Amino acid sequence: MEDRVAVMAIIVENLESAEAINALLHEHANHIVGRMGIPYRMRGISVLSVVLDAPQDDISTLAGRIGALDGVSVKTAFSNVIG
Repeated sequence: MEDRVAVMAIIVENLESAEAINALLHEHANHIVGRMGIPYRMRGISVLSVVLDAPQDDISTLAGRIGALDGVSVKTAFSNVIG
């Protein structure tokens, strides 16, 4: 399967899930192009954006695993660029 570029938006409402998110992202570090995390203290949440270059199935699996964590929402947008 060919690699695709995608951006994953992650909203963390349960900050206790942050360690599990970081562990999952670490497992896929070889596919991560860049990552930005913003703590939004006024709302008590964190917002992350992760850019990946990986097979679509791997990206979808990672998003599913992260989204299954307590208090975590994930949306992924895929580029049409295939390489």
